[in-house]
Amino acid sequence: MTSLFSRLRYQLMIFSSALVFSAGLLLLAANAVYAEDRHAGYYYPAVQSEETYQAPLQAITGVNRRSRIGFVTQLDILQKKRSYAPTYHMYAKGGQAEKLIIVSTGKNQYATLFQIRGLLASMTADARTSPLFSKLGHVENLNFFDLLSLAGFEQLTVSNGVDLSHRVNIK
Repeated sequence: MTSLFSRLRYQLMIFSSALVFSAGLLLLAANAVYAEDRHAGYYYPAVQSEETYQAPLQAITGVNRRSRIGFVTQLDILQKKRSYAPTYHMYAKGGQAEKLIIVSTGKNQYATLFQIRGLLASMTADARTSPLFSKLGHVENLNFFDLLSLAGFEQLTVSNGVDLSHRVNIK
């Protein structure tokens, strides 16, 4: 009887250890997902589509967190000077402001990936006029992703703020 009791206790101890170990692995996995994108669920819904853009140029020497925030601020000022309400808000996030987030302000705006790409194409012109790029030559040959790369951004997430988020990883 004691032998059976000892075996049951040993098996219960192994089962409990395995259960605790599995729960620990699940918590680690959940924390890794959270650390990877802690802005999802707060600024935008979970990312549904993702792409990687290989920029042809390296970041400009001397760009830093402050210059990225300044870049975003300049684009925001341009948007607010228009004669109509802004159609999106943008934020520089991350420890070094290396993540750019753009979220629609209106209903039924940027509801498709094509509309998001159109927005990004129109933002190219605004970015070319920012002080960060005004001294560079030939910016007319660069697209918005190139300009973000030059500014040292590593990630762009664009969302309609309802049910669509698209991410561009910039390498």
